Amino acid sequence: MVSKQLIAHHRKPIDLIIPMPMHAKRLKERGFNHALEIARLLSRQLQIPLDYTTCQRTKHTPPQASLHLKERFKNIRGVFNCQQKLPDLRIAIVDDVMTTGASLNELAKTLKQAGAAHVECWVIARTLPK
Repeated sequence: MVSKQLIAHHRKPIDLIIPMPMHAKRLKERGFNHALEIARLLSRQLQIPLDYTTCQRTKHTPPQASLHLKERFKNIRGVFNCQQKLPDLRIAIVDDVMTTGASLNELAKTLKQAGAAHVECWVIARTLPK
């Protein structure tokens, strides 16, 4: 169970939750999007709208986990696209694990280009740097 107190520190409420998009090919391989399942729970518990269709991962790339640091940032560049404008929205990106932050950073840039006023990243786990 998620408590609204977990996000009570926010100065302004979040308008929209967007899970980390997964390319259709990878989604077919895995069978489900981990980030989407987490985002559904958060959306329901916190009563914040969920949008999993506006932003897509348009390029199929090798898994980030298989790459070194510099390769991760290059691998993820330009892979996301937003189908509509998100003017002045405060958005929370939800992902299961953050390693370097390359994917989260790239999606946040895409959301800002679509008009988002504020983007935060909510993750379940964070890997430790080596």
